[in-house]
Amino acid sequence: MRIVVTNDDGIFTEGIHQLAKTLQRLGEVIVVAPSTEQSAKGHSITLFNPLRVKKIHFFNTEIEAYSVDGTPADCVKLAVEAILKDRKPDLVISGINNGPNLGTDVLYSGTVSAAVEGAILGIPSIAVSMATSEIETYEPAAEFACKFAKSILQIVENPSTVFNINYPTCQIQSIKGVKVTTLGLRQYANTFDERKDPQGNSYYWFSGKAMELEQNKDSDIVAIKENYITISPIHFDLTHFETFEKLKNWKLDE
Repeated sequence: MRIVVTNDDGIFTEGIHQLAKTLQRLGEVIVVAPSTEQSAKGHSITLFNPLRVKKIHFFNTEIEAYSVDGTPADCVKLAVEAILKDRKPDLVISGINNGPNLGTDVLYSGTVSAAVEGAILGIPSIAVSMATSEIETYEPAAEFACKFAKSILQIVENPSTVFNINYPTCQIQSIKGVKVTTLGLRQYANTFDERKDPQGNSYYWFSGKAMELEQNKDSDIVAIKENYITISPIHFDLTHFETFEKLKNWKLDE
């Protein structure tokens, strides 16, 4: 098995190090990840600037690794279509993210978007995140991701499916199990802190706190609070099929 590993926290973070190192048990691992943090970049890609790629020594391993001055989606596109154009990957795994990617936050997430890009390119893909940013170790999450990845090619019938995993940051003995979940709803009480530069011009720092909302009992947000490992199958077809069927019956050209 050939696995591309990427992330949005940057190539020199412990989450991607632990993930890539653990995945070596399954086959060939190639790391192609951003040179700097690209959190919340969503699915943006670079069109009007060159992407500079540097082959690097990845921690204390022999893993083939490339640092890219682009977004997570850039990294996956570049890996599949350029760096590994003659060695197509069997799997793309993005993570392990320093913090959660739950509910509608997947639309903002660079971690999840990298996995979605893999799916767009026809490769089974996984995104892995920690439930909070208060992380003692990434090892258990890496072990779970490795175990899940081992069976992924037997599970996946449609490579357009992305498996979004969130792993609890509680003690291992407190984890209750694994739940397959839907995406919950994440909204924020957003604030913009206005400040002034030396010339008196306004600039803003964005911040926000997640609001407590009523959730579907099957949602990832409910399950992660209950200390379950969550797996949410998602895909990039955003068509709202119920409305699609209704619109087809409208006489829109009259």
